[in-house]
Amino acid sequence: MGAVRKRNVTKIESSYVQQQEHAGMAFARKKKLLIRRLSVFFAFALFVSYFMVSSILSQASMLDQKASQKKQLEKQLAELKSQQQILKEDIVKLNDDEYIAKLARKEYFLSHKNEIIFNIPEKGEEKPTSK
Repeated sequence: MGAVRKRNVTKIESSYVQQQEHAGMAFARKKKLLIRRLSVFFAFALFVSYFMVSSILSQASMLDQKASQKKQLEKQLAELKSQQQILKEDIVKLNDDEYIAKLARKEYFLSHKNEIIFNIPEKGEEKPTSK
């Protein structure tokens, strides 16, 4: 039993044996084609899933960016609305003759007849020094 004996077996040459050999080769060929088709299908499925995931991630990133931009624009809109309200108030004030006269006296040192204007510096302003 230590030595492996090689047996010489002759093949039976019959139509049944040939038919079985052809059936075995056809089965192997079909199995090989099935494996190829499945590998191509899975490669295609992997490519499509990668494309879909990357698309979803890029859209999520863009959505976050748009949300932050929206917040920034809403803040800017609120500032502009408050500025618009201030400007509307200024328009109403500038239509008042008394306010215009007061503004002219304050800013341009205009005065009524026989009126003397004294300019008193506000706190925090430096006093002019003379040499």
